[in-house]
Amino acid sequence: MKHQDDMQLINYILQGDISGYTVLVDRYKDLAFTIAFRVLGNREDAEEVAQDAFVKAYQNLAGFRQQSKFSTWLFRIIYNTAISKKRLRKPFFQLTGDLPGLPVSLSTWSTDEPEDEERGSILEKALLKLSEAERTIVTLYYIYESSVEEIHSITGLSKSNVKIKLFRARKKLQELVTIFAEKAYI
Repeated sequence: MKHQDDMQLINYILQGDISGYTVLVDRYKDLAFTIAFRVLGNREDAEEVAQDAFVKAYQNLAGFRQQSKFSTWLFRIIYNTAISKKRLRKPFFQLTGDLPGLPVSLSTWSTDEPEDEERGSILEKALLKLSEAERTIVTLYYIYESSVEEIHSITGLSKSNVKIKLFRARKKLQELVTIFAEKAYI
């Protein structure tokens, strides 16, 4: 069943074969956590949101109209669940040292060499300085290779706003990486 595409699995699930949902959860669990983490900045909250989002998606699977990709529909549920969680908690941002899905592909750096780990750390610090929306958009665009259209569907931002935020985030990220790199080599 693992080799079935999302739509085939959804059809099996809707016909009563719930084992297909386990395949979907396995397929998207890392992404769910990463999106939630980018919004919340907290591992425990991100894990909780990812689980809650999968439950919501399962409960509403019959309402999935298959007009978009399942992943886009699921990402929107994850994003909205994370935003709701963030609104409910106290306004503070907890940083952790473990950031999954670091978009090293944004730079030309690899992590094969010891000095490249330092560069990855610089990029990680720069990402943390971006706003929640910028981090989410950068993560979706670069790590998960979501299109502007898909990011629009997930976040509810207009396509032009997604493009503007992506442009600004790239520029800000480039400036921050330069600043952190200069500090690291002084």
